[in-house]
Amino acid sequence: MKDRILQIALIKYSKDQDLPLELFLMINPGIPISEEAYAVHGISNEMVRNKPTFNQVGKEIFDFIGNADIAGYNSDRFDVPMLMEEFHRIGFEFDISQRRLIDIQKIFYKMEPRTLKAAYKLYCNGDLTDAHDALADARATVEVFKGQIKRYENVDYVDGDGFTHPAPIKNDIASIADFISDDSMLDVTQRLKYNAKGEVIFNFGKYTGQVVAQVFKSEPNYYHWIMEKDFSAQVKQIVKKIFEEIRKS
Repeated sequence: MKDRILQIALIKYSKDQDLPLELFLMINPGIPISEEAYAVHGISNEMVRNKPTFNQVGKEIFDFIGNADIAGYNSDRFDVPMLMEEFHRIGFEFDISQRRLIDIQKIFYKMEPRTLKAAYKLYCNGDLTDAHDALADARATVEVFKGQIKRYENVDYVDGDGFTHPAPIKNDIASIADFISDDSMLDVTQRLKYNAKGEVIFNFGKYTGQVVAQVFKSEPNYYHWIMEKDFSAQVKQIVKKIFEEIRKS
């Protein structure tokens, strides 16, 4: 894992204290912050230039956590692995075997399932009795789509950056397609995408975030590995074109 922590915020609850303890730190990652990363979190190289490194504050963070359990949103896949890697780099073993890990996202997904049956209940106020029957599922999907258009027809959407998009869901296929599309993705399996410079990068594996052409130049065997494995025909077509362009240059 090559990612680094730039900010860390911890809120610690204890039975022995009435109020929780808070720890917030800005951290110098020790490596340049890419334009792609800056576009996501808004933290620039200048903002962390004079901040301490994780090596300098790691013990403070380690001691603050102590033997506490860990909770977060999507923390099992993101926060906890990253924290463990950062501690490992400075020689601290962050043992989770005796900790209870509470990923709030898992509660959300379990209690609010994202199945067709759940969608039918939400948007059509009914029970889907023939779930997994192809025709019944297709008919239910049509009814859910109609229910979504009706429910969100005059509802504005506020994205993760706080920008408001006026009523993007309307009875117009082109408008809905524009709203849900992700132009950065090149293939339907989301294995390849564009970075902020318009370069094709990997969205999986050990080279996640790296430019495909540059990887193929330094390690052409990785191209052959992709072509031999069970990737989609679309992915193979894209990487083949990139690889052939490299060979011509």
